[in-house]
Amino acid sequence: MSRSILDKLESLYGPEKGLQCYQELVRQMEDFQASHPPPTLMEPNDLTEQDSILIAYGDMIRQPGSMSLATLEEFLSGHLSEVISGVHVLPFFPSSSDDGFSVIDYRKVDPTLGTWEDVERLARRFDLMVDLVVNHVSAQSKWFVGFIQGDEQYREYFITVDPSIDLSMVVRPRALPLLTPFQTAWGEQHVWTTFSADQIDLNYASPAVLRQMIDVLLFYIARGARFVRLDAIAYLWKEIGTPCIHLPQTHRIVQLFRAVLDMVAPHVKLITETNVPHSENIAYFGDGHNEAHLVYNFALPPLVLHTFLAGNARILSEWVADLRPPSDHATFLNFLASHDGIGLNAAHHILPERDINVLVEQALAHGGLISYKHNPDGSRSPYELNINYFDALTAPDSSEPTSIQVNRFIAAQAIMLAMMGVPGIYFHSLVGSRGWPEGVQRTGHNRAINREKLDYTRLVRDLADPGSLRYQIFRRYLRLLKARRTSPAFAPTGLQKVLDCGKAVFGLARRARMDGETVYCLHNVSPERQTVILPKHIDRAENLLTDDFLSDVSMIELAPYEVCWLRPVGHLHG
Repeated sequence: MSRSILDKLESLYGPEKGLQCYQELVRQMEDFQASHPPPTLMEPNDLTEQDSILIAYGDMIRQPGSMSLATLEEFLSGHLSEVISGVHVLPFFPSSSDDGFSVIDYRKVDPTLGTWEDVERLARRFDLMVDLVVNHVSAQSKWFVGFIQGDEQYREYFITVDPSIDLSMVVRPRALPLLTPFQTAWGEQHVWTTFSADQIDLNYASPAVLRQMIDVLLFYIARGARFVRLDAIAYLWKEIGTPCIHLPQTHRIVQLFRAVLDMVAPHVKLITETNVPHSENIAYFGDGHNEAHLVYNFALPPLVLHTFLAGNARILSEWVADLRPPSDHATFLNFLASHDGIGLNAAHHILPERDINVLVEQALAHGGLISYKHNPDGSRSPYELNINYFDALTAPDSSEPTSIQVNRFIAAQAIMLAMMGVPGIYFHSLVGSRGWPEGVQRTGHNRAINREKLDYTRLVRDLADPGSLRYQIFRRYLRLLKARRTSPAFAPTGLQKVLDCGKAVFGLARRARMDGETVYCLHNVSPERQTVILPKHIDRAENLLTDDFLSDVSMIELAPYEVCWLRPVGHLHG
């Protein structure tokens, strides 16, 4: 392992600088190990059907007189401790923009949210996921302020480029300028800013930057992080004359992070966030052992949305049939909604362009917004649907019965929960939120439409009111989560096989690796009743979502948008 780390550092920085960086990194790891021995070693496949991760901002629930992180912990402990194993608290550091992703200080907690004690209390109750915002820092960070003021320590922390140089090859995730001029002690400098003028890209060609970020990684682990999410990792390394995305050096740095974890914190999982075409996204698994433990399954949200809007699961089924991680030691983080929008990049080359255009038109018709990216030819194209997932499936002014709307939404969530991998559940999906257009008006940012801050007392009251939409979705969602935890067939590394149930039903057989227990997951994606004939005749089966036992299950009738998870009991006939 040590030889592998040295080889990677030498490939990045050359023999002399690489060896020096290696020696300093070894000291970092030894110091960490001396004071933070890992917990009792877990099995490599320690993720199970019990695992699911809630995604939330630290201040997503607010309560007068209480710090937000404490309020979040109170809600999770009181309502979700038996169904959720982990929580991804989105960046809770001091920040100057982008709802936390313009980090001013990696080692501090935003005092408006709480303290490290609040974070550590969460980590004791739930598996904590922390963001390592690796690509950039805030323009107000100590590092960049030092750069502006002429501090030599930070001169190489950032990337300056002559604006006359041709950068047209660079892949852009935003329709914003790539370079931002700043007045510094060295005169005007045009600084690389991939995402915004307030998010200054770090220069990983400097070994000092890499060492700093590894130190931050170890700091989060010391504070209780069980998962570390590498934000926007694809753009990490810059090389003029290249697209500056997915460069080999970027993969080597991910491999370095993984190697460090394997040596000093093997209980911690690395997750990569790369909103790019699916084939590029899964490259961050590496060989299945040397890069990410989990990769965000970015193609899933737009494919599931297409499935329900079309009432046709064919494309989704064909894609899932070929979906598999490269080893038993890696898996997907499945999700439908997040703090961002519904990314479209991963759907390219899976969905026809006409179907992607339909998703855009539908989002606009349902009150959503569209974010765009620049293309190398100077054009721009849709990058993301900014819309709440419930609204993406059902127009806010829809006259459909609420029961149909809820059934459709729950069926979509059930598909995500049934698939191989670990579910990532956005807080607003779990509690039945609708879109928040007022947030866009207040902030001027499209993504605010799905980032509403909720009043704790009102939320708890709505969740206890059988007549509220929140109650109906929350109770149904909890039922799904509880059912999923009852069978090892849903383990992240369990086997899965797509069933041919006709175009209107997404069918999946999940099977446990150890004892072979199988669950047949049937999801009607259409507003019409459907009949499903299972590939095997089952004498008797338990419906995990109703606790009913069915006899002679040879033909299943599904109501519109009905979900049925069947666990055979007894003999199966081929």
